[in-house]
Amino acid sequence: MTEHVEQLEFQAETHQLLELMIHSVYSNKDTFLRELISNSSDALDKLRLESFRDKDLHVETSDLHIELEVDKDNRILTVRDNGIGMSRAEVVDLIGTLAKSGTAELRKKLNEAKSEAAAEELIGQFGIGFYSTFMVADKVTLTTRKAGETEGTRWESEGQSTYTIETVDDGPQGTSVSLHLKPADEEDHLFDYTLEWKLREIVKKYSDFIAWPIRMQVERTVTEGEGEEKTEKTILEEQTLNSMKALWTRPKSEVSDEEYKEFYKHVSHGWDDPLEIIPMKAEGTFEYQALLFIPSHAPFDLFTREHKRGVQLYVKRVFIMDNCEELMPEYLRFVKGVVDAQDLSLNVSREILQQDRQIQMIRKRLVKKVLSTVKDLQGADDQEKYQTFWKEFGRVLKEGLLSDFDNRETLLQVSSFASTNSNEELTTLAQYVERMKDGQDAIYYMTGETRQQIESSPHMEAFKAKGREVLILTDPVDEMWVGSVTEFDGKPFQSIAKGEVDLETEEEKKATESLREQQDKDFAEVLTWLGKTLDTVKEVRLTNRLTTSPACLVGDVFDFTPMLERMYRASGQLVPETKRILELNPTHPLVTGLRDAYDTRKQDADAGKVPELTETAELLYGTAVLAEGGELKDPARFAQILTERLTRTL
Repeated sequence: MTEHVEQLEFQAETHQLLELMIHSVYSNKDTFLRELISNSSDALDKLRLESFRDKDLHVETSDLHIELEVDKDNRILTVRDNGIGMSRAEVVDLIGTLAKSGTAELRKKLNEAKSEAAAEELIGQFGIGFYSTFMVADKVTLTTRKAGETEGTRWESEGQSTYTIETVDDGPQGTSVSLHLKPADEEDHLFDYTLEWKLREIVKKYSDFIAWPIRMQVERTVTEGEGEEKTEKTILEEQTLNSMKALWTRPKSEVSDEEYKEFYKHVSHGWDDPLEIIPMKAEGTFEYQALLFIPSHAPFDLFTREHKRGVQLYVKRVFIMDNCEELMPEYLRFVKGVVDAQDLSLNVSREILQQDRQIQMIRKRLVKKVLSTVKDLQGADDQEKYQTFWKEFGRVLKEGLLSDFDNRETLLQVSSFASTNSNEELTTLAQYVERMKDGQDAIYYMTGETRQQIESSPHMEAFKAKGREVLILTDPVDEMWVGSVTEFDGKPFQSIAKGEVDLETEEEKKATESLREQQDKDFAEVLTWLGKTLDTVKEVRLTNRLTTSPACLVGDVFDFTPMLERMYRASGQLVPETKRILELNPTHPLVTGLRDAYDTRKQDADAGKVPELTETAELLYGTAVLAEGGELKDPARFAQILTERLTRTL
């Protein structure tokens, strides 16, 4: 009997994604079986854990397994498990639609992918393994019943624009996925997935480490009788196809790179190979084993709220928790893997984990091991791996500078930054310090939205003239950490856009002392007038940081930068507007001309009766705002004044 049958349409994006799958986005179609077995393994893990936690859940857990069933005559391959199963609502959410953000972005990137390998990696990043079944099947039927429920659900689709979903009352607990296989086509790398040897090959390659038995009925020829009465007979025999050896319990010397790669793909639900493999074993006061991986590609949702972080937690090889956040800090959310603790309770909860001393100690050791691995990559002769790591995860790692005080020094050491020393190569802070000029006692930096914006900023002029290296920090997180990290290797960090900058040697100061005193005297009155006229600034002063520009805006040492203010406002936080300091170049013709014009009509200017001087002051301030990539409060007025001035010059 069935009831509550619905025919529903796929979301437009899901349908387009299915079309990509059906028309062979990539050639390695064997991986569809890995995805189904991995899903079944997760379902078995969840059932055993739920049976520990919910004593009222009456389920049989003595023979949890995955089964492959082949119907050669009808060309149907079924992957079945007796795991946790799904409710009707979960089927609709997880299978019937792609209820995740990013599908449109995936299609865009797939179209941009230059190779099959790139497309394959993207598919894994977006977590859509179930849909890979449509590469090998014309029709997919999923039947499932959730543990503890009496009714099951059947979902079916031919990968077109619709799918059907119905309630069934005779479904066994767990999930079965039946694939109505397409004809084999070796030119298209589409094999005959009813063949025993092919299924064995795929399981051995991709799923040998799965902790649950993967079983299949196989045909065997046996001999009966003796002599002339001896006859051969074909029987069916159930065999287990995988070894079920947990990789993290085996010495590294006994595990092949290929096994590690496939295990990584299993725990990460990714399709890329790991960049680095980190096995760990701790004995003593508390024991644990860990197998961690640094991916080679950042997942598409790394910076979204939906991103799930943390590694899998096992206790004595019993799966306890996916995405255990307590074992890995937020800034290492890209790390994947398994931690198997020996002394925790099987009934542990997230609340208990947050207070557990053993978990806290394991976390500290995991973090130190990951960071030391990154440091080893940085120091390796072949820098390709480190450069890949920093390109993919550098922005995330720098978040640790804000939160992980214990490892801050290590994080500074393993970080790399763009700088004016090279247009192409990044620099470490140690390399920067090594190149510092005689007499330089600070690490200079500037934050901004782009390298081009920073390099063209008036703040850079004196540093270029003096040959002083400046770190170019363009990641949003840079705006945050530079405010809390004070120094590296005894050298303070100093923003070239904040405070007063003094790049002159003692000899240069003595040589220009009398000139500066004269400039201060000559400009004193016009500076006072500008300070009163421009209510948008807190102070107007002379500077020696400019060589070609007439003016620039700087903040006090502890002021927010304009970019940081914009970031806070964009996140909905109220931030009081910070008035900044207008610094003038006393040798620029515009500045000296403004001074002379003011001196000529001082009384009228002080009384506000010289509008052209006031307008010049506004233009001077506006150009300083624009030069640093800022936004004018009243761009229409600025444009009007500028247009009128330009008209008078013609």
